[in-house]
Amino acid sequence: MKTANKTDIGRVRLVNEDRAYVVSDIGGFTCAVVADGMGGHLAGDVASQMTIQYIEEQITERLIPGMDEDARADLLRTLIQEANRQIYDLAGTSDQYVGMGTTVVAVIADRYHIVIGYIGDSRAYAISEHSIMQLTEDHSLVNELLKSGQISEQEAASHPRRNVLVRALGTDPEVEVDIIHHAWKEQDILLLCTDGLSNLVQADEIVETLTIDASLDDKAERLIDQALAAGGDDNVTIVLLMNESIGESDIQQDMDDGRGEAG
Repeated sequence: MKTANKTDIGRVRLVNEDRAYVVSDIGGFTCAVVADGMGGHLAGDVASQMTIQYIEEQITERLIPGMDEDARADLLRTLIQEANRQIYDLAGTSDQYVGMGTTVVAVIADRYHIVIGYIGDSRAYAISEHSIMQLTEDHSLVNELLKSGQISEQEAASHPRRNVLVRALGTDPEVEVDIIHHAWKEQDILLLCTDGLSNLVQADEIVETLTIDASLDDKAERLIDQALAAGGDDNVTIVLLMNESIGESDIQQDMDDGRGEAG
């Protein structure tokens, strides 16, 4: 499976509080995590870094080859809840950490199914051919107002409180983790991103960029550039997973390489 991971501090912020992690093969799975920290001083930076580090370490230890979808969902839920408790406990130890938290969107994928666990407004999108689907639902005040019909989609896009979250990692001792299951096929792309992208670049622009003839790294870089061109008023982080299976020629090459090493 192909992957790409890009981040940028943006044009306004002094610190990049976004963090991301992606690995293409752990026991036959591809894993990725994106976190967008929040809090005064460097607290958001600490929260997002702690989340990424903890989930990365624990996935490496606890992800078992052949795990089914339900087991992967349980693992993601557990790891996010454990990370939540660590951040919440640290926030109570020092004034500089009071109120710190982070979003998180974490994925364990194989060739056929994606399992996502998330909290906050960092998003996951599925891109198939020339269509795009937002898989996650923002845990934000603006999204609650939008769902209840109090504001329109146009008003939501420019709402002054669009960055206010109603659910985040680390702000409460216990937290509910939303789980998404999604089936995908060869050549489909999964995009994980912070709101530095989703608040500034429209879905149709995203899918247009992700379907051009370019490498996955180039596509991620172009999305970063689009967010910066649209103002870059926040950190922006992008992780891409492309469901590219091993072809017969690759398998044959691997066999040939193996024979060469053995000789």
